[in-house]
Amino acid sequence: MDRDGQVASGESVAEQEDDDWAWRRKIRSNPHTHRIYKWVVGIVGAVITIGGLILVPAPGPGWVIVFVGIAILASEFEKAQQLLTWGKARLKDWNDWLSPKPLWFKGLVGLVTLALVLAIFYGLFLLSGVPGFIPDFAEDRIKELPGL
Repeated sequence: MDRDGQVASGESVAEQEDDDWAWRRKIRSNPHTHRIYKWVVGIVGAVITIGGLILVPAPGPGWVIVFVGIAILASEFEKAQQLLTWGKARLKDWNDWLSPKPLWFKGLVGLVTLALVLAIFYGLFLLSGVPGFIPDFAEDRIKELPGL
């Protein structure tokens, strides 16, 4: 396929997709490079997954980052592929359960989630203090909270 997604003359889409993974087959054909490749995939996937887990309580895409890290690991490790499949199934179950609920209920779930995130941050600030990277105007308001 060229840049515009068109199949080059004489090539089928299947042949082009097969060529897209030729580099991986080449790496796997040599035991030494395959071992190094698995280590690199394992380290990169683990760092991204752990980073995502650290970000889960924070507002933002923590779970998305976790899923990306596990997907990277799943490209080389069967257990990670099983975990990814299981995680996708639980996410689908959650969406299937929440989708038919009324809007007020979805809002309530969002508020409970927000309260949980704020409680986690409050506990973190109680244990370790308010981090210095928080802007001064926010830091002053946070320090007004009881116990901080």
